[in-house]
Amino acid sequence: MTLHKKFNMMKKWLVFFAMVSAGEALHAQEADYDEGNGGFKRENVFLGGSISLGFGSGSFGIGANPEVGYSVAQWLDAGLVFNINYLSQKYYGDPYSHDINVSNFNYGGGPFVRIFPLPFLFAQFQLEHNWTNSTTKDLVTNETAKYAVGATSLLAGIGYGQRAIGQGGFFTFIGIDLLTDPYSPYRDGYGGAIPVIRAGYDFYLRPSRKPKPESRVL
Repeated sequence: MTLHKKFNMMKKWLVFFAMVSAGEALHAQEADYDEGNGGFKRENVFLGGSISLGFGSGSFGIGANPEVGYSVAQWLDAGLVFNINYLSQKYYGDPYSHDINVSNFNYGGGPFVRIFPLPFLFAQFQLEHNWTNSTTKDLVTNETAKYAVGATSLLAGIGYGQRAIGQGGFFTFIGIDLLTDPYSPYRDGYGGAIPVIRAGYDFYLRPSRKPKPESRVL
């Protein structure tokens, strides 16, 4: 199967998950309204994030990924993630060229979904757009060149974690970029995918306090 066909299949799955999520969210809201809860649960909102680590042939990357999300159901989370990452890649020359080092600082973000087929296991899909400031340095002459680019990525992978909706939880995740943009921060200088490893923690907001009924003096 070609990468183009894989990407088209992935888009179909994402549409499917979005439709299921929307239906589940609508059902949950209807149930909440029936119970007088207003349809939105503050205690289902979570904040947190992760650190990231990537490595490959002559490359190293590290970063932070704060996130905010909502637990739509026991099996589904959705939200936004933001990125601040650093990546360094060395390229070794031959007798006719010098060794060079490329360092990238990127920032960006986008939406994500986590599907929990089991309470401790999840699949994650994360669509991102990142802006990258890159510096290339000749390790022999010390000459440098700088440029700025942007790229879209689709991270997909699996993770392990434990979470209690309304309280908190932790997770670890490993994935790869399914797209082939050469300026993606998750690909090395030869176009190869760099494995992305993340570990983090989320905590949920406290539930809203309901006003106490006013006492009436007879």
